[in-house]
Amino acid sequence: MIPREVLQKIRRIQITTSRMVTDVFAGQYKSVFKGKGMEFQEVREYQPGDDIRCIDWNVTARLGHPYVKKFVEERELSVMFLVDASLSTYFGTTEKLKSQIAAEICSLLAFSAIKNNDKVGLLIFTDRIEKFVPPRKGLKHILRIIREVIYFKPQGRGTDIPIALEYLNKICRRKSVAFIISDFLGGDFKKALSIANKKHDIVAISVTDPREKQLAAAGVVEFADAETGEVFFIDTHDRRTQAQFNKRSSQILDKRKKTFASIGVDNIDIESSKPYVSELVKFFRMREKRMI
Repeated sequence: MIPREVLQKIRRIQITTSRMVTDVFAGQYKSVFKGKGMEFQEVREYQPGDDIRCIDWNVTARLGHPYVKKFVEERELSVMFLVDASLSTYFGTTEKLKSQIAAEICSLLAFSAIKNNDKVGLLIFTDRIEKFVPPRKGLKHILRIIREVIYFKPQGRGTDIPIALEYLNKICRRKSVAFIISDFLGGDFKKALSIANKKHDIVAISVTDPREKQLAAAGVVEFADAETGEVFFIDTHDRRTQAQFNKRSSQILDKRKKTFASIGVDNIDIESSKPYVSELVKFFRMREKRMI
């Protein structure tokens, strides 16, 4: 039985994201995500003017006169959301946890997808595959996906992005648009991401809390690694400690950005203290310009 407060949260997200899709993203999603290309429809007799490259030589040899393959443009997309549910995403020093922002972004893009008549699927992962919801259409299906993202209780603690990408390649035989929503704090994922990006249109959505970028001066603070359980104390007033933390954080974020760029994966950087809608709009506009 789903708690009443979770159902209310799902309803609020539905109302908010539906309005955003209508007011902000109208037409933008459709213009930047195309169908899979050309889909085979039938074989028919060759007619003068037909492209000889479309001749089906097997059928032609069997029947004794030329036949060509007829194709139609395939509009329908399969959109997959790979959502990181590791314990590091259940962190936040602003109004919302990173996991909450991930759920809202997933909902917004899912509503955009069904408005475009696309199929939508979900893969929740930690250091293992936690939940897979096959791509389908319809409002009822989207509400199920939102419910899973909000209410699902993962078994794992850590992050394994490669295992999620490998699973995506196994279950999605045809090209799909895949949004990976994560804080990307889980080890080396470059090779797995490069392989997946050759088959699918991958978009990485990085969600970061401002305190992960810069250490605030708050005295001696007890910290706990959410994924390993390790507990330690840090004197956040110490300037050397602050400098080391900030430098290390900057290096991690810079490496992540360079990784995405080096293999041609689009990245949307979301900071939990700032509105994410503006960053999504910026992304859509960038993709639209690139496709002109």
